[in-house]
Amino acid sequence: MGIRLLIYLTIIAIGAILGYEEKISTNVGKKLNLIQNICLFFLLFIMGIRIGLDEKVIKSLLSIGYRAGIIAISTIFFTLLVIKILTRFIILKEGENRFEP
Repeated sequence: MGIRLLIYLTIIAIGAILGYEEKISTNVGKKLNLIQNICLFFLLFIMGIRIGLDEKVIKSLLSIGYRAGIIAISTIFFTLLVIKILTRFIILKEGENRFEP
């Protein structure tokens, strides 16, 4: 296991313990969503810079985009198909309930 993974897991564990033990003040707790969004946007910005600096990624962007599009469309299609199949088994005629004895 790499040292970075251990650092990540340690940070997550410390955060979970602090949250569970309610060691975070309510003011910080109320602003966690905003803090999380700001950090996420900063991370995405930095990732964009790194992608822009890598010439191999820029040259293969069309190929990567095509493959990503195929994967995304396939995922959406099969998710909708499974939902359609499962709803036929779960949702019965109006007024019927399969789960009541």
